[in-house]
Amino acid sequence: MTESISFRSDIGVIALVPDEWNALWQPRRHIMSRLAQYFNVVWVDPAEHWRTAARGLFDRNAASTQQTPANFTVYRPGLKAPIVYRPAWLKRGFSRSRLRAAGNILRRLGTEKIVLYVWRPQFRFDVEGFPSDLLCYHIDDEYTFSANDEPISPDELYLLRRADCVFIHSPALLEKKGTINPNTSFVPNGVDFAAYSTPVPEPEDLRTIPRPRIGYTGWLKRHLNWELISSLVSANPNSSFVFVGPFSPHPELTTIINALKQKPNVFFLGEKPSDVLAHYPQHFDVCIMPYAVNDYTRYIYPLKLHEYLAGGRPVIGSRIRSLESFGEVVLLADGVGQWDTAIKAALSPEQNTSAAVTARQNIARAHDWEVLTAQVARSILKGIECRTTFRNLPAPDGVLFP
Repeated sequence: MTESISFRSDIGVIALVPDEWNALWQPRRHIMSRLAQYFNVVWVDPAEHWRTAARGLFDRNAASTQQTPANFTVYRPGLKAPIVYRPAWLKRGFSRSRLRAAGNILRRLGTEKIVLYVWRPQFRFDVEGFPSDLLCYHIDDEYTFSANDEPISPDELYLLRRADCVFIHSPALLEKKGTINPNTSFVPNGVDFAAYSTPVPEPEDLRTIPRPRIGYTGWLKRHLNWELISSLVSANPNSSFVFVGPFSPHPELTTIINALKQKPNVFFLGEKPSDVLAHYPQHFDVCIMPYAVNDYTRYIYPLKLHEYLAGGRPVIGSRIRSLESFGEVVLLADGVGQWDTAIKAALSPEQNTSAAVTARQNIARAHDWEVLTAQVARSILKGIECRTTFRNLPAPDGVLFP
C-alpha cells in the first residue's frame, strides 16, 4: 500500500483555471478540490472584462472569497482586478494583482511555499510575472479544439518547458507533448467512484422512459457523431435514446438536434447538477460514447468513461485512441453497422452478468479521483523537495543558486 500523505499547511496551491468554480464539474474541479486534503488551495475564478465588472454583475470586492471544502477558497477578482487588453502595462498589472491577492490568502493561512497550478496555455503571461516555488501545468484537452491536428502553440510550448511538473491526461497527448519536459506524468481522467457506483433510486424524469435505454451523459457538442446518432435512432425504433447534459453553443448542430427532438424514441433531459448527474448511468441499459473520429477526439480521454464503468452497465464507444486500452470492458465500434451490432451485444445476457459488472467497476475503482489526486500531490511534494535541495546547493564560488 502506498504511504499516506499528511496535510502540509506550509504549502499552498493557486489554481489558474478557465472557468468559474460553480460551472459544470470538469477534471480540474475534481483534482483541485481533493488536493485540498494535502495543501491549502485557492481557486482563482476568471476575471471579467472591466465593463462587465463595472455593471455590478460580479463581486466588486477583490478580497472576497467563497468557502467550499476545507482548506479550499474560491477567489473572485471583481472590479479591482478586471481584464483589460490595453495598455499592456495595465493588463500585466491587473494580472499580477490577481495573483498577489490569491497569494495573500494563502500566506494568511500560514503558507510558506506557493505552487502555481496552471490549466490552460492562456495563463502563460501570468506565470511570467509571478514568482512561485513550483509551477505545475496540467493538460486535460487538446487546447486548439481543432478537428485537424495543429502544432503546439508558443504559449503552451513555453509552459511545457518552464513547468516543474507536467500532467497529461491522454495517451495521444502524452506522445505529442510528453517528451518536452522530463518531469511529465500521465494522469488520466477519473471518477468519483462512490457517487457513480452506489445504487440510487431511478431519477424521476427517467422513470417514464421505456427500456431499453441507450444513454449519454455530458456536453452535447459538435465532437459527437450526430449523423451516426441519427442513424442509430432510426435503426432502433424500439430503444429509447436518452441524452443528459447541456447543449454546447455550436449553431451548426441546430438542424440535426431539432430533427432528433421530433423523434418519439429520443429524450433530451437537460443539464443536471454534478451530484444528480451521477444517478443516471446506472439506470441506462447501455451507455454510449459516440464520438466523431478525427484529430481532436484522438487526443481526448472522455470524463464519462470511468463514470459509466462505475455504474456497471455495458459501454459502447467509438474507436478513438484512449478507449482502445479498455477493449475488455468497452465495446468499440466503427460505423452504423458495427454500432448496431454492439448495441444488440450490450443488451445480451453475456454483457450483463455479475462478472461483467464487476470487471467494469474494478477498472473504474482503480481510476478514483482520490487515487489520481494523491499521485498529483506526491509529484508536488517531490518537486518542492527537489527545488529546495537544488537552491541550497552551493555554487562553485560559494554563492547559492537563485
